[in-house]
Amino acid sequence: MSQIKQNDTVRVHYTGKLTDGQIFDSSLEREPIEFTMGQGQLIPGFEKGLLDMKENEKKTIEIPADEAYGQPREELIQEVEKSQLPEEIKPEPGMGLVSKSPDGREMNLVVKEVKEDTIVVDGNHPLAGKDLIFDLEVVEIK
Repeated sequence: MSQIKQNDTVRVHYTGKLTDGQIFDSSLEREPIEFTMGQGQLIPGFEKGLLDMKENEKKTIEIPADEAYGQPREELIQEVEKSQLPEEIKPEPGMGLVSKSPDGREMNLVVKEVKEDTIVVDGNHPLAGKDLIFDLEVVEIK
């Protein structure tokens, strides 16, 4: 039986959890994810954990934050004038916003704090700084 190696296309079911057991994502209620190993489509620790697994094999892996979404970066937390927001948006802590850079790239932001004339937004991935646990099941190696 073949084992997963770089450049293989694989289909995998997964359940992602925080170290306290809270589930943040799972493919079990939908189709397994399909991707090609080594293309950088997934966090490095996820791909590393799949290497050498066989079809129908299951295992649980722990991924340190540095091999997942990295550590939070201070420069991704910014204060923005409320006047820069569209009028219909009433910002509240926890609210998600999308910002477009001048070159057209989109960045997801989360409102951290609402002040009188400004808001504080965080562009870090919500899982930045967190160690992750994944239950993996290899469905198919193509």
